[in-house]
Amino acid sequence: MSDTRHLIVQQIPHLRRYARALVGDNNQADDLVQDCLERAWSRMDLWAKGTNMRAWLFTILHNLHLNTARKYRNTPKLMPLDGGANGLPVRPAQEDQLEIGAVWKAFYKLPEPQRAALLLIALEDMSYEDAAAVLDIPIGTLMSRIHRAREKLRRLMADAEHVELGKDQ
Repeated sequence: MSDTRHLIVQQIPHLRRYARALVGDNNQADDLVQDCLERAWSRMDLWAKGTNMRAWLFTILHNLHLNTARKYRNTPKLMPLDGGANGLPVRPAQEDQLEIGAVWKAFYKLPEPQRAALLLIALEDMSYEDAAAVLDIPIGTLMSRIHRAREKLRRLMADAEHVELGKDQ
């Protein structure tokens, strides 16, 4: 079991990075990874030794994320009593940070299936086969989602740049 444990531990940084990019919040991402690891460990008998541990763990994490997103979408939204003023992000002064923020803002405007596909390929450097297996879609569908995501990101970034240039004039 120590080999299996080692395979799981190796994937934790990758799972955390993917989860953080999916949910956009470090605490929620850590909870998601913990739930993923708990689910994987409790269902270790379902993993076939010799198969891709990384793809199996990412599939679990992705499915947990989808389940959580469905629950959240169906849950009434509550407003904090203090108005949430303490939790507002402060915009960084550095230009690089502003550009990164603009990219992430555009990224979160993508539909969730496109975000997930792009994250697995671009951020996690998974093969198309592994990413398609994680998302439980054909490779052609994965490639189409990636293409659409990249094109939409280009348009969103060009629109944001155009709006910003219009303000300077």
